[in-house]
Amino acid sequence: MNARRTSAAALVATVAASVAVGVATPAYAKGGGGDAVRTSKACSTGTLSVKAKHDDGRIEVEAELDTNRNGQRWAIRILDNGATAWKGARTTHAPSGSFSVEKRIANKAGTDVIKVRVARGRTVCSARVAV
Repeated sequence: MNARRTSAAALVATVAASVAVGVATPAYAKGGGGDAVRTSKACSTGTLSVKAKHDDGRIEVEAELDTNRNGQRWAIRILDNGATAWKGARTTHAPSGSFSVEKRIANKAGTDVIKVRVARGRTVCSARVAV
């Protein structure tokens, strides 16, 4: 009976750790005045990096996807508090098999949670920051 409780406790701890790892919390900026906030997310196909900062009443968002493979076309979506602020597509290019996107979006009242989502077929990767 004691071994069964230990196994159940180990299972619960493993599931809780898996859920905690899978849930991404946004990185937060230190405040206004141009302080940039950055995050990177390792995905199955490479690394997605996102940087955002306040800039002249708007938010400057930079996203880079590095897959180490040239010629891959990706759909990109930048969301601000869940609403699409920009969408488009980019193709990875030499020498590093990457692309980057730089956009200035509206600065809404309060904290803006910026999510960048890239997709290629069924492969999806996203990262978020808050400014």
